[in-house]
Amino acid sequence: MAASIKEVARRAGVSLGTVSNVLNRPETVTESTRRRVLDAIAELGYVRNDSARQLRAGRSRTVAIVVLDVSNPFFTDVVRGAEGVVESAGGMLIVCNSGEDPAREQRHLDMLEEQRVQGLLITPVADGAHPRLDRFVERGIPVVLVDRGAGMTSRCSVAVDDVLGGRLAAVHLLERGHRRIAFVGGPLAIRQVAERHRGTEDALAGTGATLDLLPTASLSINAGRKAAADLAALPRGARPTAVFCANDLLALGVLQEVIAQGLRVPDDVAIVGYDDIEFAAAAAVPLSSVRQPRELLGRTAAQLLEEEVAAPEKHEHRHAVFQPELVVRTSSALFRS
Repeated sequence: MAASIKEVARRAGVSLGTVSNVLNRPETVTESTRRRVLDAIAELGYVRNDSARQLRAGRSRTVAIVVLDVSNPFFTDVVRGAEGVVESAGGMLIVCNSGEDPAREQRHLDMLEEQRVQGLLITPVADGAHPRLDRFVERGIPVVLVDRGAGMTSRCSVAVDDVLGGRLAAVHLLERGHRRIAFVGGPLAIRQVAERHRGTEDALAGTGATLDLLPTASLSINAGRKAAADLAALPRGARPTAVFCANDLLALGVLQEVIAQGLRVPDDVAIVGYDDIEFAAAAAVPLSSVRQPRELLGRTAAQLLEEEVAAPEKHEHRHAVFQPELVVRTSSALFRS
């Protein structure tokens, strides 16, 4: 059984208040008394229950981030950026994975509210106008939306201009001579996917090029493989010559499957992904991709949160929107006339 603070006080021959002072305000205790208490702590193996102390005080040093898919390297980099800021401020970041499941997201939010986290970073499954998040704000828990735009006044947000990202990919493929392009991604209910698709449509409008939508149930490698199998089954004359994928995991799946089907990349099918995760450059055929500043997204979100925590009465909510950039590699480098 873990030693209690009472046992520490008894072993050191001091009051509970003195032990508390040693733990929280050591400068108020004489050196000899402090040493006696610390020796008792070491002998008994006492570990303070910091979470209980914080709950009694009504505050916490824990910040939570809820992401859509913890297996996606995009979110790994976002978390890395946020973690550095939170730890520099003396806090701890805990990561929750919603798995794109609203019910699972709800369970995480219930738990985090009970734990009275200091603040919440979240990429919500649904739109940013989320009544459940309003409750956090009402309770004095700041919320920052990550990879989501927001026009609301109750929370900050960080996002990337995904319409521009879709346009960059489509213009690149048009410049390579492609006139039949497929968009692989879904569900379109996910804002980022819809905006990347819209950017593609905008770029192709009036060019005479056609856009085939190959919807997917998720943004995974397996979903990309399935979409590519459907594409490869089309007769050569009806098959798109280029594919723009809503993220790099889909693009990696498409790449794997079209190669397995005997198609050449980029000779038969050019491929462009989105996010520019580390694996994109390391693929068998290095993937062209629309790069997002992943760590910068996480870092900026955490900085906005820490600013609000430090001075809530002075804080003004801001909505940071970053610009994506196209990184061209072998998968789309071939010009087609």
